[in-house]
Amino acid sequence: MSDPGSRCTGVILAGGAARRFGGRPKGLESVDGLRIIDRVARALRLVTDDLLLVANAPDAATWLPGVRTVADRRPGAGALAGIETALLETRTDILIVAWDMPFVSGALLGLLRATGASEQVDAVLPESDSSRRGVEPLCAWYATRCLDAVSAALDRGDHRVVGFHEAVRVHRLPVDRVAAFGDPARLFGNVNTPEDLAGLRASGGAASAPHATHATHTSSAPDRADA
Repeated sequence: MSDPGSRCTGVILAGGAARRFGGRPKGLESVDGLRIIDRVARALRLVTDDLLLVANAPDAATWLPGVRTVADRRPGAGALAGIETALLETRTDILIVAWDMPFVSGALLGLLRATGASEQVDAVLPESDSSRRGVEPLCAWYATRCLDAVSAALDRGDHRVVGFHEAVRVHRLPVDRVAAFGDPARLFGNVNTPEDLAGLRASGGAASAPHATHATHTSSAPDRADA
């Protein structure tokens, strides 16, 4: 169990080459008049104590003025390396969200954090029928104590974003609880191709706005490796 008073950093993960998106920075595209990266940051700010952007682009530090930006400590090692970098840089629990998820719910993120603080677990991942893994590892809460297991997986060459799960206690938030915040396919919808972006834009509207009605914490301040 994490100390309920433990700090939690909201981490925006902007790694990957975005090859299917022509190499363009997906999170800088707009949905409903707001950049996706701003939508993710807004949702995370509702329920975390600070923000961190993990990104390798040379101009990444200009994307979110005032937010600390760091590059992967293991470039080219996929999203798991981004999780390791976030844990190393913050030394706090983290709520991590891929930067191309425009409809992620602040309320759901708050529940992930609250569950991690109240259960005997090291990671909390929402279930999703739209993920081939059945869970969403890039919209999840990880305790700082996951660091050793993450680093060990990378050291042995296992770059799967769930490659360390056997070494930690993972709690899966049931899909019926996730669905209380919206359609999981929409909540976790992400941009891999221009067609994905067009579809997300077409499904936009008032329901897309992040909210924290159900959040417990409020702020005081192909592995999706292509994210």
